[in-house]
Amino acid sequence: MYSQTEHFIDSKMALTPLACVLLLLSMQCYISTLAVILKTTNTKPWVNEFESIELSCMIESITTSSPRIEWKKIKNGEPSYVYFEKKIAGDLEKRAKIREPATLVILNATRSDTADYRCEVTAPNDQKSFDEILISLIVRVKPVMPRCSVPQSVPVGKPAELHCVEDEGYPKSQYQWFRNKEEIPEDPKSSPKFLNSTYTLDGEMGTLKFSAVRKEDAGEYYCRAKNEAGFSECGPQMMEVYDINIAGIILGVVVVVTVLLCITVGIFCAYKRGYFTSQKQTGNNYKAPAKGDGVDYVRTEDEGDFRHKSSFVI
Repeated sequence: MYSQTEHFIDSKMALTPLACVLLLLSMQCYISTLAVILKTTNTKPWVNEFESIELSCMIESITTSSPRIEWKKIKNGEPSYVYFEKKIAGDLEKRAKIREPATLVILNATRSDTADYRCEVTAPNDQKSFDEILISLIVRVKPVMPRCSVPQSVPVGKPAELHCVEDEGYPKSQYQWFRNKEEIPEDPKSSPKFLNSTYTLDGEMGTLKFSAVRKEDAGEYYCRAKNEAGFSECGPQMMEVYDINIAGIILGVVVVVTVLLCITVGIFCAYKRGYFTSQKQTGNNYKAPAKGDGVDYVRTEDEGDFRHKSSFVI
């Protein structure tokens, strides 16, 4: 009799934890039926510029018949309304709509739509009356034609730099360089055609730098800017590589020095012979006659000649 009673007590104690688990599960199910719960199919969607995109916000659980639904756009930390009081607002006006019950559809996405979007649902009659989902949208922008800079001619053994720039693409463009329609690898040792080249290629900055160009580096060069949305290329530009004529340069210097020396000698000789002496002569200079006879001559107003004025001196 005593053993049966003890077994009954142990069985009752063993059922207590199971009962607690069942009670908690039932309470959780009850609470979930009185709570608004949201979910989304993608928290980080992307779209190419000028295409449509859905920001899904689905109500998984709710008991309130007419919940309040709002969408907010958060850019640079500043929130602004996108959907408020059952109307599309802000910069998405006339470019977006709501697909029931709460999904936001952007019909013509632009680069300015890249931002965080928050779906908020308020259900006053639910035990948990509020829920939200944050969605980060990226609008990818195809690169425009890059601006390319290629030197027209470079002497053998001298450095050269080629530049490629594009500012419109999003995400930021990566760059490729081509010579005679063949892609230039980032590592010249990876290709037999570029094995002896002395260049460095920066795919992020778009620069191609030669430390010492060779004759084989001559050709038509063009650049391609690319990202996930597409790519764009600049037109080919010719870069010539020429040899430096040392003998010609020396001969030219000798000729110039000889000419300058001849000019200097000519000027010196002309100066010695007095060709550069300046003499000022005017027709109005009058030299007074010497007084030799002791006679003064005075010119009268009525007469056109001179007459004696003073007497002889004995």
